[in-house]
Amino acid sequence: MYKSFEFTKKIKSFLIAMLVIGALLAAAGIAMNLDHTHRIWANVLLNGFFFTAIAMSAAFFVIVHVLGESGWHTAVQRIPEAMSLYVPVGGVFMLLVLVGMHDIYHWSHTEHLDEVLQGKAPYLNPLFFSIRTVAYIVIWSLLVLWFRKTSLKTDSTDDIQLFNKQRTIAGIFIVIFAVTSSTSAWDWIMSIDAHWFSTLFGWYMFVSTFVAAVAVIIVLLVVLRRMGYMEHVNEEHLHDLGKYLFGFSIFWAYLWVSQYLLIWYSNIPEETVYYVKRIQNFETVFYANVIINFLAPFLILMARGTKRKLNWLIAAAVIVFIGHWIDMYLAIMPGTTGHAEFGILEIGMTVFVLAVFLFVFFSRFAKAPVVPENHPYFKESFDYDNIR
Repeated sequence: MYKSFEFTKKIKSFLIAMLVIGALLAAAGIAMNLDHTHRIWANVLLNGFFFTAIAMSAAFFVIVHVLGESGWHTAVQRIPEAMSLYVPVGGVFMLLVLVGMHDIYHWSHTEHLDEVLQGKAPYLNPLFFSIRTVAYIVIWSLLVLWFRKTSLKTDSTDDIQLFNKQRTIAGIFIVIFAVTSSTSAWDWIMSIDAHWFSTLFGWYMFVSTFVAAVAVIIVLLVVLRRMGYMEHVNEEHLHDLGKYLFGFSIFWAYLWVSQYLLIWYSNIPEETVYYVKRIQNFETVFYANVIINFLAPFLILMARGTKRKLNWLIAAAVIVFIGHWIDMYLAIMPGTTGHAEFGILEIGMTVFVLAVFLFVFFSRFAKAPVVPENHPYFKESFDYDNIR
């Protein structure tokens, strides 16, 4: 038997303190920016989307391994599974975005649409946008709760039919997610710069948040190990997580370069305006984004040994998490605030939403065994070896 996680008073007190500090800083930031409400709502979108997308990417992490009949991931499965349960809560922040829609999206000002936006109006209009937002949150929430409910049933029985049901849910999930991960990125992020579009933007956003989700899985795993849990996780599991972090950081860089070079080479004004705005007004953030999200994990995790050592792995994971928050900041702020701003509003809002995310995670993680012992491939997770 594996020790169940206890959501202790000490952990709760720490997270409540984070919530209070974040709320106070955010409130102060909001009070200071009442004349610049676009910045306030941009931060709601930034953190609402970032953490909700991380939760959905955590669900994807589990789903893709279930479909692939993976064995190794069962040792850590309950971590991304609990992370995914943040989706209904994160959905509340995304619904708040509808309140501040006019401060974020130029196309929502229907009385001042130019010819390009008039052509996009059948899709980009406040009513249809609101319907899609609600649909994303409801469908995603139902999917993650459905999978979680089935997963918990396996703790009391080894009936193979439940595992087959999980695969069925995973198949449904991945088809829906394949479509909605892109369309939601178009709606919530790309439409901020409504005159510009990229055919690989959905992929870019997915990979960015998936890498961040892997980083959070690693950080939570290390934290839980230092609390005395998840001691069954060995170097082989760490190595696989490290390879995910390394490999998808490279993939993110590939997509970043692919998008940038095509636009730079074609030199079409309607396309280059996206990067001109970011290089001119967000120059430091623009170049830091590439260095932090590509160069740092590349250099840290390129050696095999660093993927198997907790200290190196968690250092890379923290850097990548911060880096992809910056990546999301760079995707949202140039089209809303117009220039780089970072103060107590950004810090407070991020700390507050992060605290909510962690509170949901730890409370849900405590409601199930730390491992799915009845999973048919659970024992297999300890009987494999990465190629040396």
